[in-house]
Amino acid sequence: MAAAADNASNSSSLHTTKPAPTPSPLRASKFYQANMRILVTGGAGFIGSHLVDKLMENEKNEVIVVDNYFTGSKDNLRNWIGHPRFELIRHDVTETLLVEVDQIYHLACPASPIFYKHNPVKTIKTNVMGTLNMLGLAKRVGARILLTSTSEVYGDPLVHPQPESYWGNVNPIGVRSCYDEGKRVAETLMFDYHRQHGIEIRIARIFNTYGPRMNIDDGRVVSNFIAQALRDEPLTVQAPGTQTRSFCYVSDMVDGLMRLMEGKHTGPINIGNPGEFTMLELAETVKEIVNPKVEIKMVENTPDDPRQRKPIIAQANKSLGWEPKVKLRDGLPLMVEDFRQRLGVPKKN
Repeated sequence: MAAAADNASNSSSLHTTKPAPTPSPLRASKFYQANMRILVTGGAGFIGSHLVDKLMENEKNEVIVVDNYFTGSKDNLRNWIGHPRFELIRHDVTETLLVEVDQIYHLACPASPIFYKHNPVKTIKTNVMGTLNMLGLAKRVGARILLTSTSEVYGDPLVHPQPESYWGNVNPIGVRSCYDEGKRVAETLMFDYHRQHGIEIRIARIFNTYGPRMNIDDGRVVSNFIAQALRDEPLTVQAPGTQTRSFCYVSDMVDGLMRLMEGKHTGPINIGNPGEFTMLELAETVKEIVNPKVEIKMVENTPDDPRQRKPIIAQANKSLGWEPKVKLRDGLPLMVEDFRQRLGVPKKN
């Protein structure tokens, strides 16, 4: 009997183990299950990187960025590289992508005139084939997909300001057509997949956006003026200077995109700031803020340059509860400071 008791005691001691040690933060992250896996195409770009920043604020989000760095920069995402809830993949959306995600923010596309005029074929391929591939992915995994379309779908509008119901006035064979018509086709594909396959879609028509991380020499008017003023160069305004644009600060834009993704409205919905400025007014404002000594110089206009652009945002306000908060005079200094640091230009007393 005593021997049996000893054997039982020995057997018990052999099978007694200490509690498992607390896993390291890195190992613990391997077992972390995000509530939402979100893909951001073009996430290394200007708007995309700001969107990533906002998405990463939610500790239950896991964010995957794909970018080919044609216009984007890994430096825009430096705060998140190595983070356990963040993944960066160098990939061109014109090629198929196999990932498992719940939401897709499809931002990938050259969006500035210098880039899309430099390679118009790549631009339209990104718009068409890239959108097809992302829709195919959304169909396969059952993800909701948001397309960042553009106010360029309105072309040189004959209706002002522009509601979402306006079909546009676009030149199909102009130098800007690779972008304008590419986005129009992308919208068509989105609705075709929605009607035929039941894909959950969201379409945002975004208007001119500005803020930190814009490419300094991308040919867009705000970045042009700020860079020229910081370099003591004349601000080049395309004649006649009475063309109008509406400028939305990037934090407002990101807020609108996220509200659209989480809302019930498929769109298209205009996301932009209805404050309207002529190019001369913008140049004068930048001159006043950055460098009052620079001159303003008129140059030849670009073909197909729209004369006016201003969103009607009643639908965004009604369906999303969204309206822009940052005024141009408040947002410009933040962008100027970012450009000043990147250009290495000291502040003048």
